[in-house]
Amino acid sequence: MVNTTRTTSLPENDKPAHRVAIVGASGYGGLQSIRLLKDHPYFKISYLVGEKSAKKKWNSLCPFLELPDDPTVNKFSADEIATSSDFAILSLPNGLASKLVPELLSKNIRVIDLSADYRYRLIDHWKQTYVKEAEEFKREDRELCLEATYGLSEWNPSKISKSRIVSCPGCFPTASLLPLLPFLKQGLVENDGLIIDAKTGTSGGGRTAKQSMLFAESSESINPYGVIGHRHTSEIEQQATEVAGKKIEVQFTPHLVPMVRGLLSTVYGRLRDPGLTAEDCRTVLETVYRNHPTISVLPVGTYPATKWVRNTNKAFLSVQVDSRTGRIILMSAIDNLIKGQAGQAVQNLNLMADLPQETGLPLTGFYP
Repeated sequence: MVNTTRTTSLPENDKPAHRVAIVGASGYGGLQSIRLLKDHPYFKISYLVGEKSAKKKWNSLCPFLELPDDPTVNKFSADEIATSSDFAILSLPNGLASKLVPELLSKNIRVIDLSADYRYRLIDHWKQTYVKEAEEFKREDRELCLEATYGLSEWNPSKISKSRIVSCPGCFPTASLLPLLPFLKQGLVENDGLIIDAKTGTSGGGRTAKQSMLFAESSESINPYGVIGHRHTSEIEQQATEVAGKKIEVQFTPHLVPMVRGLLSTVYGRLRDPGLTAEDCRTVLETVYRNHPTISVLPVGTYPATKWVRNTNKAFLSVQVDSRTGRIILMSAIDNLIKGQAGQAVQNLNLMADLPQETGLPLTGFYP
């Protein structure tokens, strides 16, 4: 494994902490965000918002994640958030964030959104992809969709640092785009015929009860879902097209596997130059990510495992080339709740606060 390091100076410790509100505190995204910010050296959890958990004391609600002073979970109030906070992380069902973000921005609160509401440049694209949500939430915030920065941290750091609103990518797009984008940007793979096979743990479905996530349903079983038209397909295509400068279409199939957390993505493409070796392709990845401590590029022949990244904000990338078929195989493992969700949110928060991306984030896993 190649370790990347960076020597970026940190702000002085005597500077006041940046205050962060967590909206949707008791869901998986909110819980992970609280866990990461609880001991962060430059952020302070200043306000908790929940719907079902409103008016409850946090430490009795989540005794496994106690907070100092045992804060009360509150109903949403933009005025109270504006008084108490500098930033807000929103971990909400798709559609709901679009109703809260404009009010927060009007009060000079910078927003990191974990939902899909601002991942698309065009609001019509969101409406076509999130049809049920579009029927429930009537949106006309076209300008905000255009303004929002797509929060793939390693690819948009400058824009993220200056943004009022950052939309964090989905877990599948994060794992799939990280190894693929360097090759699309340099024109090393064909733009068509891209196939993504990805497998995720049950926590990707959120904390709300669903039949398919019941232990009796998911244990000792693996199954594909969303085989045609999964929502993350269009998100992957949008970002891939933007980087490649040409229209990109992918065949994406997710699978549910019987584990709680972790995501493994395998991307298949055809090399433009069949003479490229796996070592050549590894050099491409290593060159792009050499200054990113959250990314590790594995040696050729070593393939990532989800257990290696469990509970970390790390992504392990690997590449292989099949000279017989002229295809490149790109592999990526992340923790879907950390690097694929809350960890990337904090990584973006670091950028917005002019901190090194990796500040306060776990990069070493517990094994086994």
